[in-house]
Amino acid sequence: MAAGKEIRGKIKSVENTKKITKAMEMVAASKMRKAQERMRAARPYSEKIRKIASHLGQANPEYVHPFMEHNNAKASGFIVVSTDKGLCGGLNTNMLRIVAQKLKDLQAIGHSAKAMAIGNKGLGFLNRAGVDVVSHVTQIGDTPHLDKLIGPVKLLLDAYVSKEINAVYLCYTKFINTMKQEPVVEQLLPLSNSQIQGNHKKNTWDYLYEPDAPSVIEDLLIRYIEALVYQAVAENMASEQSARMVAMKSATDNAGNVIGELKLIYNKTRQAAITKELSEIVAGAAAV
Repeated sequence: MAAGKEIRGKIKSVENTKKITKAMEMVAASKMRKAQERMRAARPYSEKIRKIASHLGQANPEYVHPFMEHNNAKASGFIVVSTDKGLCGGLNTNMLRIVAQKLKDLQAIGHSAKAMAIGNKGLGFLNRAGVDVVSHVTQIGDTPHLDKLIGPVKLLLDAYVSKEINAVYLCYTKFINTMKQEPVVEQLLPLSNSQIQGNHKKNTWDYLYEPDAPSVIEDLLIRYIEALVYQAVAENMASEQSARMVAMKSATDNAGNVIGELKLIYNKTRQAAITKELSEIVAGAAAV
């Protein structure tokens, strides 16, 4: 019964793995609900600041902020939002595949790239790809904090203002629903009128500025960019927990199937051993 003992050991091992994946599935489900609530709570602010940026952009068209100016630099910036941990299916792989394609397109036209990484997985990918990582934020936990993101993001914004890069792209995974998450690459800079105005083009707005229009619009657009980055991180966290819950549920189901197959093999092996022993006993009795 050496084979039977080995199979029992495999069954025990898979059962232990199943307990772990089931526990991780339940934890991910709990965190997913909190992440979704945080993501939905951040949406009204980002939508409101988008409207205000639109109104101010229409109210003072004679002032053009540097974020809305194009330049001819031969480099682009990327803000890559990924997870710190794995075991979440193809979430990071799908998003990083799009980033890799974007980097190849830039190399094809002779342009370089600078990046800011949020999350360990994205940082590791950028380092392996040989991209110049100007800043990074890792181990941000289950709750994103804007004060941890402002400094690293500002490095890329300053690089754009100083015309070291010609564009800034925000790469993250957008939460659609529990079963679907979509990788997205959005252009943050330069800001176009269509980006900040959206469907709010019918009204004409006028404001009194204190102290002056450039100061107000500059601070507002910086907050606008920060709001988009925070929203992207919140969306990515909700996507991460959803993908991890689905992946762990799949792993738990697969472990159950493996246990069933191993038990069937064990029973067949045990039955064969019993039949062999009975045959030997009967043969011995007949010989006597």
